[in-house]
Amino acid sequence: MGVQLELSDIQLIEKVQEGDLSAFEIIMSRHKPKVAAVIMGMLGDADATEDVGQEVFIRFFRTIDKFKGDSELSTYLIRIAINLSINEINKRKRRHYVSFDDLYSSDSSDPHDRENSPDNRDLREILDRAIQTLDSKYRKVIVLRLVNGYSTKETAEILDLPLGTVLSRLARGQKKLQEILKPFYNNEATHLNTL
Repeated sequence: MGVQLELSDIQLIEKVQEGDLSAFEIIMSRHKPKVAAVIMGMLGDADATEDVGQEVFIRFFRTIDKFKGDSELSTYLIRIAINLSINEINKRKRRHYVSFDDLYSSDSSDPHDRENSPDNRDLREILDRAIQTLDSKYRKVIVLRLVNGYSTKETAEILDLPLGTVLSRLARGQKKLQEILKPFYNNEATHLNTL
């Protein structure tokens, strides 16, 4: 096992493909800290980080024969981690809305409470649906930058994109969201003018 520690990632992958599972354990121990750091940055939750981190390595193990070595293994694993983290974020948002709906289904003591109004529930659902309709290249930037509050530089680093590409996708994604949401804003403005 000591000799295997000195092997490159590609050599370890070859050993795994030959059936040597101890080589996969070395890959995991070598890359787990980087993968965990990315997931923790995306999710901010230690329990979810552990679950998503395990899923990253499970997915890699299942598809190890498809890894061609065109990129560094760490880059490949972090991209899997980002995609799985975004999936987890989307799951959380859906769960979050369901829990809000449960709260709103109870009778409100104040009928004028805007927090509990159907309009506000509709706005959250419309925004979530609008984000979900974006192409994934725009959605990833919007979710990281606007939903989770990462800086533009952090978003570029996480997605391994040039800063200019992130800025461009952010601008285009926001424009697309505005186009999708424009009918809602027009209706809301009309509603407010009648009050």
